[in-house]
Amino acid sequence: MVDLLSPIVLSDDPLASAENETLDARIRVDQLRAALGSAAIALPINLILSGICAAVAWHAGHTLLALIWLAASLAVAAARVSLLRRAREMPSGTPADVERQLRGLWVITLAAGLVWAMLPALCALYTAPQSLFFLAVGCGITAGAVSHGGAYARVPIAFITPPIVSSALALLSVGGFDRNMLAATMAIYLAALIVTARRAEAAFRGASALGHRLAVVNGSLEAAHACAQASASEMRHRADHDHLTGLLNRAGFLRAAAVQIDAESAPKCLMLLDLDGFKAINDVFGHAAGDAVLVEVAQRLRRELPDAVLLGRWGGDEFAVLLAADAALTAPLALADRLIAAVAAPYPTFGTIARVGLSVGVHLAHGSAMPEMLCCADLALYAAKSAGRNRCHVFGDDLRTALELRRDIERDLPAALGNGDVSVWFQPIFGDGGTRILGLEALVRWQHPTLGWITPPDLMATAARAGFARSLMDLILDRVCCMIVALRARGFDHVTVAMNVSPREMSQLPVDRMILSALAERQLPPAALEIEITEETALDTTSCARKMAALSHAGIRIAIDDFGIGYSSLSLLRTLKVDAIKIDRCFVSGLSGSNGDQVLVKALLNLGQSLRIDVTAEGVESLEDLRMLRTFGCQMMQGYHLARPMPMTQCLAFVADAHTQAVPPNDDGVHRLAG
Repeated sequence: MVDLLSPIVLSDDPLASAENETLDARIRVDQLRAALGSAAIALPINLILSGICAAVAWHAGHTLLALIWLAASLAVAAARVSLLRRAREMPSGTPADVERQLRGLWVITLAAGLVWAMLPALCALYTAPQSLFFLAVGCGITAGAVSHGGAYARVPIAFITPPIVSSALALLSVGGFDRNMLAATMAIYLAALIVTARRAEAAFRGASALGHRLAVVNGSLEAAHACAQASASEMRHRADHDHLTGLLNRAGFLRAAAVQIDAESAPKCLMLLDLDGFKAINDVFGHAAGDAVLVEVAQRLRRELPDAVLLGRWGGDEFAVLLAADAALTAPLALADRLIAAVAAPYPTFGTIARVGLSVGVHLAHGSAMPEMLCCADLALYAAKSAGRNRCHVFGDDLRTALELRRDIERDLPAALGNGDVSVWFQPIFGDGGTRILGLEALVRWQHPTLGWITPPDLMATAARAGFARSLMDLILDRVCCMIVALRARGFDHVTVAMNVSPREMSQLPVDRMILSALAERQLPPAALEIEITEETALDTTSCARKMAALSHAGIRIAIDDFGIGYSSLSLLRTLKVDAIKIDRCFVSGLSGSNGDQVLVKALLNLGQSLRIDVTAEGVESLEDLRMLRTFGCQMMQGYHLARPMPMTQCLAFVADAHTQAVPPNDDGVHRLAG
């Protein structure tokens, strides 16, 4: 901490020396201003006393001396006036200017002192009857000079020394005990005044230094306060804004939205925006290109949106928009179309090589709280993506029913998991052209007491939202391992069991450790298990690559489910060391009647053969589709025409029965194996 009361000390440190010089220069300026102020105050007093002294001397008969005295006093006064005027017209600048003005003031003050040194001559060396008057005036004016001129000691000392010395010498020249003692007293008086003047100057310099140091500290405190305010403002900005796009982040958007909703009673429209195809851009062109796309998307959205509209980056490749809305949603829907068109335009990063789409979920709120609005808009966004992406969907009665359904599922799922109501069924996967069971796919099942059968996607999504993803995963793993144990106990070592892992499970759970630990506990070979992931999961290489690599390295087979409907690149089949792909049922069901699907299925079968990757056709629903797949050389098949999902006990019996009743490859009667 800086000692504000410490004197100025010179230092060998160049920085400290520079600070000392600056401080000393500021003190000198203060001394000059105080000295000039004292001179201005003393000027009229000196003139009045000079006139009085001249009048007394005139009255005593010393006319010539009185005139000379008065003329000298007026001349010095004129010089002082001139000095004060110049100082006022030309303020002190450099330290040299300050010293020059102080020196000039000292010279004029010394001249004034020499004039007052003539005082003994006005009273015959203090022998005239007026001596007491002149001694009193002399003592008073010298004492006043010291008391009012202590800022710069040289000035009052220059003024008091000549008259006091001349008075003492005059007394000594006349002689006599009384006068000699008086002369000695005046010498002591002079010494005391000089000491007082110097101490006054030291006190003034100390006070001036303290003031300047306080000013420096105050300036530092103000600067620190301003810096702290700026830092706090910056921290608030960073806390509420996304560092990449500069838009509001999730937390900042929620805070701003809450303020806006509370302040306005008008209906609000919430839009949730999700980029279509961004994961492919990120994977193919790299994260730097992906970041550039996000920045460009943010700029395009901001250009299309009015200033009053709230825009934020919701996370990843998702954005949120909050705006005022009319009951018919005319303006918001038109705005959504403009946003979709703006995002779909080519990007300078990759030109026309790849495209980015935009799905929009819209919800019109009438006094709803933000969590409710978000839930509704999220359902609308999911519907837009399910309907084909790159489009807008408005939350309506159909989705409200789905929302109520989802809430019912969330409410009852914990009890269902605890009571064992959630089970795992298995659907056979056939090889050798659909004649031999080579695998089973585990499918989670839950029959809700009032809602009926809950689809696996709804069940897994609900478990993830409600915080039961791990419990559900543990349940599926346990059932899968039990099925593998049962198959091996019956001699069906060649039959593998596949289980699905959703994107949320892959990103949120330690899937690799959970699976390997479950297999190790039961001493099961990793090759008996196959993990099915979606293309969306495969594209999220940042979060899943390490886990998938660990599973693959351990010997667990990796399959990409629903292949062909997403945005995956062929490089992923090598990057993730994929063992199998499953052609999505939308390309297989009704295959015999669709030339386009036939071309695609042939291409995927050829791709698998070239890369030595197994290809399974899902959704074999008819004998015609089965025959067509056999014509194409497809060996792996799965679908209701071959076998439906069934509980574990029934499935084991089905596998045993199918093993004893194997169907020749060219026989089309495989449908008799259906469950």
